[in-house]
Amino acid sequence: MTPIASTPKPPYYAVIFTSLLTEDNNGYGDMADKMLTLAAAQPGFLGVESAREGIGITVSYWADLEAINNWKANAEHGEAQKLGREKWYASFKTRIAKVERDYGF
Repeated sequence: MTPIASTPKPPYYAVIFTSLLTEDNNGYGDMADKMLTLAAAQPGFLGVESAREGIGITVSYWADLEAINNWKANAEHGEAQKLGREKWYASFKTRIAKVERDYGF
């Protein structure tokens, strides 16, 4: 079981990536693992949570919009996005939200 991301006191940002895979998604899992490792090394990355049961939802947490923009501009991430559009995703949506409050136990 993957733990819930440990995030700092708000505000911070969440990138919510929702996707449906195509039938031919060979190589997707390996690329997703590679992107997670690469994202975790980026300045401003705070954590990630992900689930896939038919629809996939990945929420990554970032310190600020600059960190998100830098991740989007990363060349390897760009190549993964291109492959996703061409091969792996039947559809996807990305949403960026500012987290104003969080709580839990």
